[in-house]
Amino acid sequence: MKGLTATTNRIAIIPRPVRVEEKSGHFTITESSCIYASEGALAEAKFLAEVIRPSSGLEIAVKTLSQECDCKGHISLALIRTTDDDDDPMDDEAYTLDVSECNVKIKAATAKGLFYGIQSLLQLLPPNIFRKAMVKDATWTIPCVGIEDTPRFKWRGMHLDSGRHFMPKEFVLKLIDLMAFHKLNSFHWHLTEDQGWRIEIKAYPKLTEISAWRDETLIGHHRNNPRVFDGRRHGGFYSQDDIREVVAYAARRHITVVPEIEMPGHTVAVLAAYPELGCTNGPYQVRTMWHFSEDVFCAGNEATFTFLQNVLTEVMELFPSKYIHIGGDECPKARWKECSKCQKRIQNENLKDEHELQSYFIKRIESFLNENGRSLIGWDEILEGGLAPNATVMSWRGTEGGIQAANEGHSVVFAPASHTYLDHCQTDDVFAEPLAIGGNLPLEKVYSYEPMPEELLTAGKGHHVLGAQGQLWSEYFPNPKHVEYMAFPRLTALSEVVWSPREGKSFENFLGRLDSHLKRLDVLDVNYRRLDHKL
Repeated sequence: MKGLTATTNRIAIIPRPVRVEEKSGHFTITESSCIYASEGALAEAKFLAEVIRPSSGLEIAVKTLSQECDCKGHISLALIRTTDDDDDPMDDEAYTLDVSECNVKIKAATAKGLFYGIQSLLQLLPPNIFRKAMVKDATWTIPCVGIEDTPRFKWRGMHLDSGRHFMPKEFVLKLIDLMAFHKLNSFHWHLTEDQGWRIEIKAYPKLTEISAWRDETLIGHHRNNPRVFDGRRHGGFYSQDDIREVVAYAARRHITVVPEIEMPGHTVAVLAAYPELGCTNGPYQVRTMWHFSEDVFCAGNEATFTFLQNVLTEVMELFPSKYIHIGGDECPKARWKECSKCQKRIQNENLKDEHELQSYFIKRIESFLNENGRSLIGWDEILEGGLAPNATVMSWRGTEGGIQAANEGHSVVFAPASHTYLDHCQTDDVFAEPLAIGGNLPLEKVYSYEPMPEELLTAGKGHHVLGAQGQLWSEYFPNPKHVEYMAFPRLTALSEVVWSPREGKSFENFLGRLDSHLKRLDVLDVNYRRLDHKL
């Protein structure tokens, strides 16, 4: 797929494909249409049939594709073989989509590629295709077009914080659907915080009995004086069966769920249940305010590492992802400086200071993960005191940490607060918007983001950049509708940042396609923020 041209506004697909060739005419899906699929693509064919059925009322049959079938009047999903000897082998997430008046053909090297082709095909249909009940007197036409497409980055992510405010499983599944619709493939699930622990761990029942609940929640902003609380108990957790359901649901949509279990900081909810894991032995309380606690895991206590290894063992049984996120950010060192066990650890391990103690902590956890066939990923503070040998860095405090990690040969996911923190305001007029943490991150600024630093390209280190992702921190998001308002359409813009080619990028072009795309989000019942821009 070399040397392809940019698309136009008339085919309103988001994220923008690499190449679009518009043609005259259209293809119509009728009651006689079938979906023919290669043997390894039957699951994708059934997925397409399931989406189309409720709104169209059409019971579209799924059949095995044979070489003799010309598929006239039908849709075909074909897996094509590529070899290492090919001059331009097809990427495993790439696809081609060809719509003629006679048929629709999607081709890809893998089921993932076919799935992304299906997402583009669905965006060519009228928005009502996404309704859950039959639409009367509808005609399901698809404009004739030729598309060649492949993603720019391998990591195209979305983060959700279920720690500060518990998010119902049903909403998590809806968010995964919306991610898949935008060709995102990494769901970073933030499951533990000072304000709540959200995952069932069989070995430690107090995590769901005590750590998953707080007495009350702050009303208004953290900086308000005086602070006011709602007096209502808040919490919840995902059972291990819930987790398996979410992981399987995501996998069918070719999304990897990356769990985050915070350490060594952001852990006071754990200490409320197991105070012996802290430096002071408590008492501790699940935090009711935002911002992080001074109380963290005791790095000098062997029981801390026993606890974390047992927790991570259950986490790895639930999540098959290559990466396990361990946080590593915003870990205050005051308790370690005063703790005799931590100071003894520093002395025994010949560490220089508490920063190197944090590095010791992260490296020890990484060794455990590596021994179990997993890789550690953490926020860019894991660079402090020396980076663990095989760690991947998620760079949120700008790009400096990511650039440093890439220059040292580590993989990087960029997540800078300046362009990807969707908990920030969407206008300077904060009183006109729902409560947010602050800042101003308008749609155009998200769209303007460039994840590949020029200095890494110049240094020949660009291959270490896996991609980028958006962040949804939930301090000020008490319910799913508030999350949706903050996420969309900014996440739509970010999906184009991480999928589409840099060449031909145009905010005006994006807005033209977004006009049609928002009609789809209306049908999908997404509480997106209305645009300030006149389309």
